[in-house]
Amino acid sequence: MVALLFLATTINYVDRQVLSFTMTDELFRKEMMGIGPNQILTQEALDRFRIQYGDVDAAFKFAYAIGFLVVGWLIDRIGTRRGFALGIYVWSIAAVATTFVSSMRGLALARTSLGIGEAANFPAAVKTISEWFPRRERSFASGVFNAGANVGIILTALVVPWLILKFGWRSSFFVTGVLGFVLLAFWWFTYTKPHRNPRVSKAELDYIHSDDEQEQQPLKVSWSKLLSYKQTWAFAVGKFMADPIWWFYMTWLPDFFNSNDALEQRLDLKSFGIPFLIIYIVSDAGSVFFGWLSTQFMNLGWTANRARKTTMLICALCVVPIFFAAKTSSLYVAIALISVATAAHQGWAANMYTFASDLFPKSVVASVTGIGGMFGAVGGILLALLAGRIITAFGYLPMFIIAGCAYLIALAIIHLVLPKLEPVSVEELESVVV
Repeated sequence: MVALLFLATTINYVDRQVLSFTMTDELFRKEMMGIGPNQILTQEALDRFRIQYGDVDAAFKFAYAIGFLVVGWLIDRIGTRRGFALGIYVWSIAAVATTFVSSMRGLALARTSLGIGEAANFPAAVKTISEWFPRRERSFASGVFNAGANVGIILTALVVPWLILKFGWRSSFFVTGVLGFVLLAFWWFTYTKPHRNPRVSKAELDYIHSDDEQEQQPLKVSWSKLLSYKQTWAFAVGKFMADPIWWFYMTWLPDFFNSNDALEQRLDLKSFGIPFLIIYIVSDAGSVFFGWLSTQFMNLGWTANRARKTTMLICALCVVPIFFAAKTSSLYVAIALISVATAAHQGWAANMYTFASDLFPKSVVASVTGIGGMFGAVGGILLALLAGRIITAFGYLPMFIIAGCAYLIALAIIHLVLPKLEPVSVEELESVVV
């Protein structure tokens, strides 16, 4: 199951990330701005493109926010298998449709559709982890499947520039979009719940439920009721503050390395591959390591509260130096600082995803994850609307300062809202079933 979720997250991020590399292609920029291929792309036109690109990114995140909320609720109602299959189908259609856009308006429409479908990935993945793993192993399992995000970006950095240079920018959307339909077949014919899987023994089922409540009948709890719990708000704050930073990396790092005046050596479609391979391999290691670290702390006898928050503090401190990346003239120093920051974010994310399954029964995990994801996407919308304008006016330094501070502020607020990770009981939820 973890391998399947890893594959799903990888393809999800390939389809999501392809635009950030394609946007560095001059012919793509010209076509989206209505400029002929033989005309010059002026600095003024490039600045307008960046601002409109930020607006397109905000449209994606707006749809992602709404999709997160709705899809999380839907998965808890119709089940993980059908709910995630529907999400994969929608995002794959949208990804392939991007092949045929010819304006920023068309691009925004395609990305909006992509956002709605892609929102299914993490609610479905977190719910699957809660179904297949005991509580003490979920952060490590989450770290493994979450590492698929970095693999997806690595594959995009290696393959998409080659596709663009060889076959043109439209091929990048078509080829990557088709991967979703392959995933859909894998998911539909592979996924089952543990008690329905003939290869899962009674002993394994007992182990899965060893530190969790026994299978319950599905609970139908409204969003308003879930929002009445401080546990939901603690999860939402962590997502609201940190998710936009990760999306900023995904959206703008190719442009940063391509156009940052401070760097003595810049990257382009021919040279993105190795640096991004390094950044996201390190990120993968961070996702797995910090998920493992939290689990190890708990194996030493630490409470979930102490283990999760200590690990997240370490992650937050690792991000702080990133603002030096906007000041250095060395490409290698910038890559190193960004690698550490992205690894720390992935470690933070792996532990945040366990919050939902730590704090709520399985029956509402996808809904809570959807609410948190919605808040993360709202934060992403706000940052996306500002990013293009800030970068155009002031460069990348203000954006990296925001990134360096966000995690420490988020952790402080989480601790104030939820000094201890106190799970919501099944009995408590049953009293508010709608």
